[in-house]
Amino acid sequence: MIQRIQTIYLILTFLITGVLLFFIPLWTLNNGKEFYFMQDQFYTILLGLSTVLTIISIISYKKRQNQFVMGRLNIILNLILLGLFVYRSLNLSGETLAVSEKGIGMFLPIVAIVLLVLANKAIKKDEDLVKSVDRLR
Repeated sequence: MIQRIQTIYLILTFLITGVLLFFIPLWTLNNGKEFYFMQDQFYTILLGLSTVLTIISIISYKKRQNQFVMGRLNIILNLILLGLFVYRSLNLSGETLAVSEKGIGMFLPIVAIVLLVLANKAIKKDEDLVKSVDRLR
């Protein structure tokens, strides 16, 4: 349901992981070429899984508990992805030929994690509200 705030958060997460990273490079190589996530198969798989989890979470709005669990799995997946980006940027510093300039695309998983945490808080709030109404009956 689009009127729930967690759906808005999840749609924004989808836009970040599924759309925005196609246009924003992760970093720029020393030879001036931009490095996108599609150039590494492992990054592509992880971002694809994150996007699929977000879409499934949006679709399963009637099952709040499943939505909450998928949000947590998505947070873990984005943390792994962020760790890989940070490892690569620290391991291959600007002095080598591999990476010369870090891009804003490396930090988009942080924004996705924040949005997923906000969505999970809203899902938990809805679940608590439903449980309190059930107690009154």
